[in-house]
Amino acid sequence: MTATDFPVEMLRRRFPALRSAGAFVFFDNAAGAQVPDGVIEAVRHHLIERNVQRGGRYPRSLAVDATIARARAHVAAFVNARRPEEIAFGMNATSFIRMVSLAIGQMLDERDEIVVTDLDHEANVATWLALEPMGAKVRWWRMRQDGSLHPEDLRAVLGPRTRLVACTLTSNALGTIVDVRAAAELAHAAGAEIFLDAVHYGPHGVIDVRDFDCDYLVCSGYKIFSPHMGFLWGRYESLVRLPAFREDFIPDEPPGKLEAGTFIYENVAGMAAAIDYLTEVGRATTERNAAPPADASLREECRVAMTAIREYEQLLSRELLQTLLACGAEIYGEREEERLDRRVPTFCFNLPGVSPAAVTQAASSAGISIRDGHMYAPRLMRRLGLAMESGAVRASLAHYNTVEEVRQLGAVLSRLR
Repeated sequence: MTATDFPVEMLRRRFPALRSAGAFVFFDNAAGAQVPDGVIEAVRHHLIERNVQRGGRYPRSLAVDATIARARAHVAAFVNARRPEEIAFGMNATSFIRMVSLAIGQMLDERDEIVVTDLDHEANVATWLALEPMGAKVRWWRMRQDGSLHPEDLRAVLGPRTRLVACTLTSNALGTIVDVRAAAELAHAAGAEIFLDAVHYGPHGVIDVRDFDCDYLVCSGYKIFSPHMGFLWGRYESLVRLPAFREDFIPDEPPGKLEAGTFIYENVAGMAAAIDYLTEVGRATTERNAAPPADASLREECRVAMTAIREYEQLLSRELLQTLLACGAEIYGEREEERLDRRVPTFCFNLPGVSPAAVTQAASSAGISIRDGHMYAPRLMRRLGLAMESGAVRASLAHYNTVEEVRQLGAVLSRLR
């Protein structure tokens, strides 16, 4: 694929924030992506036409029920769930990680060991460490010097007492992709479950819980072009077993048992619209070759879209890697062109002799948003030998970014050398 094969300029026109911002460059997408026009319209429509509570007998309330059911089916297709009831909606991924961890903590017996990693976002570490007062024993799957988790290293920390492995699908700091299928095979062979944080990978590639063979997976919709919300997927049998807080009138079955209180219905409507947008991306990228089958399923349309996005973003990764190397940057994690398939277009780096804050301030002055700091992964920063207070610089790209924008960042970095 070449840069011209992916209809990036056409897709950029779908994002009102990009139109409004003019020449401003959004390179902080790991902290939250922009939303397309269809998502904004879905939220607006919900707030005008059905801003009521679900569960009533009148039409507007019934419409809320239908909105939630549609969104659940959409997200189930997006992750390739076996049934919509495996999807629960809530505020964010962190709250779901904490909810599952508290439930697992109540189920510890002779299997009392939880495996965590030092590559993960702190949300998928601290939540499990908090189980130690409940009797959990934490074991560490350590990242190697190449910035990756290697499945063969996991084998050494698994045993008959392992209850669960908690790991990321992709590092929110380094952009490294983890071989979670291999990790799942090892965990299951040891009689344990595996919990995946897919927040950072969500906007970058195909999520397939069946192919991953995982037991739980969390994601934040606002990283996948929706408003702020999160969702949890779990194997139906695993969700049934989980003890969860619920009011007495809520049946002890998923997904209701996992959705305590009222979540933000309009944002869930926006999540469904974000998936509708992704299907449009898939159609736009296939029109140049062969039109998708008329009976293509929503799942297949999502797969086509995310595959196209993944291919285009590898072009962006290559351009950004070459730009950073030309500027003399120290890049953390995968930095070889032949290994770009093991990362997403999220790069952590530092410029020799220039503080991370100075780099991001210079970029900001040039109308480019990047981020500095510990990236909510302080243990990772320590492994990299970086001070948590300063950390590193992170540029995180999405499919609506362009090669020209990468070159604009390169011009800023070149002036700082």
